[in-house]
Amino acid sequence: MVAGTALVGHGGAVRGLAERWLAMAARPEEDLACSPAGLWLALGAVAAGAREATARELRELLGVAGEEAAPAVTEVARELGRTEALGVATGVWARVPVCRALREALPEIGFGGAPDQAAIDAWVDEATDGLIPRLPVTVTPETLLVLVNALLLKARWERPFPGWLTGELPFTDAFGARHGVATMRQTLPVADAWRVGRGRDEVSVVQLRCAAGGAGGLPAVARFVLGAEGLAPARVLAAAWAEPARRSAFEADQVSVALPRLSLRSRLSLLPQLARLGVRTLGTPAADLSGLSPERLMVSQVVQECVLKVAEEGVEAAAVTAVTARAGSALLRPPRVHQVRFDRPFGVVLLDGEGAVPLFTAWQASAPVGP
Repeated sequence: MVAGTALVGHGGAVRGLAERWLAMAARPEEDLACSPAGLWLALGAVAAGAREATARELRELLGVAGEEAAPAVTEVARELGRTEALGVATGVWARVPVCRALREALPEIGFGGAPDQAAIDAWVDEATDGLIPRLPVTVTPETLLVLVNALLLKARWERPFPGWLTGELPFTDAFGARHGVATMRQTLPVADAWRVGRGRDEVSVVQLRCAAGGAGGLPAVARFVLGAEGLAPARVLAAAWAEPARRSAFEADQVSVALPRLSLRSRLSLLPQLARLGVRTLGTPAADLSGLSPERLMVSQVVQECVLKVAEEGVEAAAVTAVTARAGSALLRPPRVHQVRFDRPFGVVLLDGEGAVPLFTAWQASAPVGP
């Protein structure tokens, strides 16, 4: 499959958002799970209704805003939906009028009635197959509009980890404490692993492909990234989508991988972070969302909840990004084996089938706990 035009054109914007956001949000000593793609899609839908200074701020962060944002969001969502086992859904509930032009420009988005906690919770539960059972924000009488993006990936590995090889191995957490954790083991072809950078900037990347389901798309890709000690999490995670020209092969014939089972869940309140990223008017009475509704609105919350689980058979990940608005304004010799043991803080990145867009990112700082 050839990468879609939307991903070629806007995948860089999603990666750029990921790098800027993770540089601020990913801390060496804290676990983290988040979805750059989910945040880009949710903010992109809001940006489609932004005007003036608010649009300029969102365009600088997302690469699009105003009238060009709606077709970009629609096409990116459609292209991501071609990744097998990945579901993408966005819904809007409003008790104020939503501009007809915006509704027509975002045909993939479902527009509902007045925000109702129980109804939106049920939508979230269904969209994430129960991984996130309810909306990560509370709907109040002051909530005039709720926009929710949901991403769901449930896939089996193309080459599952043999269960009988899983055993307890030591893991040193971000504070230097050692723990015994359930660790999966597998030997991979050397083509499925590489390094990015050199010396103190070196990151080891191990790739696992999800199994093809015969749906005509490309299976998702998981890349596990292990940096040199002390390297910032954002730089480690970004190595997962480094261009091929920046990769170098290991001098080995096989790669032996020791990877802990893990289960991570994060809930992030993002409006203060967006202000630090340059989107300053969105949560203030100066917000201009006149392309979204004729009513004067300002964003009151941007919250993302994300869960990621990795086990022998496969991977599960889901993210819900909620935006609420209120009034405002062949060898004969023995093979050489390169070992990659994820026995200290490491990162996980789940990408679309082209390996271009970071759907989910995670940083495992503490001792992993399996699903």
